[in-house]
Amino acid sequence: MTYQNILVDGSGAVRTLVVNRPAKLNALDRATLLEIRAAMTAAVADASIGAMVVTGAETGKKPSFVAGADIAAMKAMSAVELREFAALGQSTFDLVEQAPFPVIAAVNGFALGGGCELSMACHIRLASEHALFGQPEINLGIIPGFAGSQRLPRIVGRSKALEMLLGGDPIKADEALRIGLVSTVLPAAELLPKAMELAAKFAAKAPVARRYILDCVVRGASMPFADAQRVEADLFGLVGSTEDVRAGLGAFLDRTTAVWQGR
Repeated sequence: MTYQNILVDGSGAVRTLVVNRPAKLNALDRATLLEIRAAMTAAVADASIGAMVVTGAETGKKPSFVAGADIAAMKAMSAVELREFAALGQSTFDLVEQAPFPVIAAVNGFALGGGCELSMACHIRLASEHALFGQPEINLGIIPGFAGSQRLPRIVGRSKALEMLLGGDPIKADEALRIGLVSTVLPAAELLPKAMELAAKFAAKAPVARRYILDCVVRGASMPFADAQRVEADLFGLVGSTEDVRAGLGAFLDRTTAVWQGR
């Protein structure tokens, strides 16, 4: 598929998805969300992919991961169209979060509104020292539409999330690190190489176990603890029936390197 607003690169186990609207600071409109959804749908169906890095294209003096939703496009929408836009963003980001491989956000510059929401749908977030995160929708008289009101409290806690959602002020990378919104802050030049290094590391791990760990964490986050434990136990049993578990345990006992089959 030929994309107009994103770039998808890589033919091996690690792929990159770049939001590519530099003139709009990589803001998300309907067409861009549809392209991200199409790219993620194709990636999920590709068993050769072991990890993905999501980032934003270079935007010049104002670096931007994704500056938010495209406000000019939103202003022209009716109430019904706005609801459909929110539903599209939510379903697209659900595909990111539910991917069977780890998705790493490499955030440089603005990650506001829809950009912050996209980063939160990724499993791991790395930030440059210039990154700014926030949900400024209240300053525009609106609310988050791409699940920001749901993912943010689950990541940073209700009190801090409400402070950000009700205040509308962005936070810098060091504060994002302190509250657990990101796991690492790096100089801008080191951001993408580090994200690619992590992605390669994850992609080299046991494929079935990698997929089940993601499933446990993502599904379990919205379940009562006892139910989430049962999911973990079920998947623990399932992984025990694979060739990979025999390879992994055997290699550990023999002090050799396991060769993963993905089955």
